[in-house]
Amino acid sequence: MIAEENGKFCLMHGGGRHNAAIKNKELKNYRLTKFKQRAEELSNSSTLSSLTDEVAILRILIEEKVNRCKDTSDLLLSSGPLSDLIIKCSTLVEKCQRLENRLNNLLDRTRVTQFAQICVEIISNYVQENDMDQVSEEILKALGEI
Repeated sequence: MIAEENGKFCLMHGGGRHNAAIKNKELKNYRLTKFKQRAEELSNSSTLSSLTDEVAILRILIEEKVNRCKDTSDLLLSSGPLSDLIIKCSTLVEKCQRLENRLNNLLDRTRVTQFAQICVEIISNYVQENDMDQVSEEILKALGEI
């Protein structure tokens, strides 16, 4: 018998295991990429990235659990684990909101950029117009370095 492609053995002597392992690895990488992309979609806060990432992961788990249900009986059988995930997600969202309220006095990237734009507008009232482009560029450069 002839060995399987990318393997040492024929199908009869375990040659298919190597291909199956490669396919499993590819599937795992695909799922990780899919989950990472979905987590980015579900994350909605730049200030609390680690907690919102955890919320996103819980939402993905809920979504995946529901998507695996083929009918209402599957949904009923999954209701226990689903309700547990929903409670955990709800608790984590509440904690995120409390933390965001406490950190409200901190500036995020959007607010800093808006403040810089206001500063440029104020400076433009007192500086000649041809110098404003350079002032604006230097402010944005400084923001990028922070």
